[in-house]
Amino acid sequence: MTDAELAAKLALHAGEILLEVRLSGLLSLKALGKAGDQTANQFLIHAIREQRPDDGLLSEESKDTPARLSKSRVWIIDPVDGTREYGEARSDWAVHVALAIDGQPALGAVALPGMDVVLRSDQPVALPAAGTPLRMVVSRSRPAAEAIAVAEKLGATLVPMGSAGAKAMAVIRGEADIYLHSGGQHEWDSCAPVAVALAHGLHCSRIDGSPLLYNQQDTYMPDLLICRQEHAAVVLELVAGL
Repeated sequence: MTDAELAAKLALHAGEILLEVRLSGLLSLKALGKAGDQTANQFLIHAIREQRPDDGLLSEESKDTPARLSKSRVWIIDPVDGTREYGEARSDWAVHVALAIDGQPALGAVALPGMDVVLRSDQPVALPAAGTPLRMVVSRSRPAAEAIAVAEKLGATLVPMGSAGAKAMAVIRGEADIYLHSGGQHEWDSCAPVAVALAHGLHCSRIDGSPLLYNQQDTYMPDLLICRQEHAAVVLELVAGL
C-alpha cells in the first residue's frame, strides 16, 4: 500500500468510526466531541505505528514529543477537525491525515464523513469554474478581520463554514474560491488540507506569501491562504496593504 493510499484509507475509516460513535445517541454534545476525538485518535495512532513504525507522528490529540523532529517522514493528523460541527451533526467537519517529508506537505487525505467524501492528493479532480462574484470561506464563529477586509475590496461573498479542512476542501469542491485565515492554527489543522489543495493545483502559502513548513518545533501556524492560482497575487497584495 502506498503512503497516499494509506492516508486515504485511514481518513475514511476514522470518519466511519466517528459516525458510529455519534449514532450511539448516548452522549451529550461535549462528551460526544471528546469521545470522538479520543476514539478516532487511538485508531489512527495505532494504525500508523503498525503500518509505518519508523515514521514520526504528530497528532492534535496526543502529547507531542521531540522524537518527530529528527525524522524526515512525519505523519500529521487531526482526528476530528471541527469538533463542534461534528457534535452538532453538521457536515462541515473533517478528518485529516497527512505525511510531511522534510517539512513539506508531501501527501494527504481529508475525509468529509458528513458528505461521504474523501479528497486525496493522489487522486486530484478537475476544479469547477470560479464563482461570480468571488466567494471567500470564513469561520462560522470568528471570521478573521483580514478576510473580511479583503472580501470587501474584492467584492467577494462571505461563506461561513466550520472546520479548516471543510473550508479548504470547499475551494476544491467549487463551493468557494478563496480561504484566507489569520486567527492562528496548528500544523494538524492545515497539513492534510494543504497537501490535497496543492495536488489540485491551488495556491497555498502564508498570507505574506511565504511557504508553509511542517514538522517544526513550534507547531503554531499563524495564518494561511488557499485559493485558485488566478486570485493569489491580488489577495496577497491586498493583505500586504492592510
